[in-house]
Amino acid sequence: MTNTFDKDTLISLFNQTFLTLRNTQLVCCEDEPIYRPADPNNNHPHHRIIFAHGFFASALHETAHWCVAGSKRRLLEDFGYWYQPDGRSPQQQAEFERVEIKPQALEWIFSLSAGFPFVFSADNLAGNAVPSKSFQQNVLKQVGIYLTQGMPEDAQIWSQVLLNHYQPEYQLSASLFKLPS
Repeated sequence: MTNTFDKDTLISLFNQTFLTLRNTQLVCCEDEPIYRPADPNNNHPHHRIIFAHGFFASALHETAHWCVAGSKRRLLEDFGYWYQPDGRSPQQQAEFERVEIKPQALEWIFSLSAGFPFVFSADNLAGNAVPSKSFQQNVLKQVGIYLTQGMPEDAQIWSQVLLNHYQPEYQLSASLFKLPS
């Protein structure tokens, strides 16, 4: 098992897998994560998943969003997703949690595949929000669905790449995923 979680290894693994397969590369580092589709007119022939500050968790989270997005949304900046910045109201936070179930479920799978600790994110520091128990339960339920009914194709590929590199003898199962006490 390889337990060094450096960004360069993760970038290399992703780009070796998806640069040719999906014309997509993982790129570090900006202050805020963003997805930018290919733009040959501006010298960017590849789609780019840009993660924040070189954080391993940010890279896993952004690749999860990419896996959920699907081919049509991958042609839009930031996949055309709604995003309300930090400081969301309780209603906006509830909407955030609703749309984050699938990405955070995949991020958890990717984290476990790499042997990296997963932490639920409310992504709302100014609003003093913490991930709700119902959100955590919904994410866990989605993990179970993905593991029994299948993940999106690119998520399955990425999880296997992470397993092969970080934990080649490891087998994912729903019983390995536990909510924090």
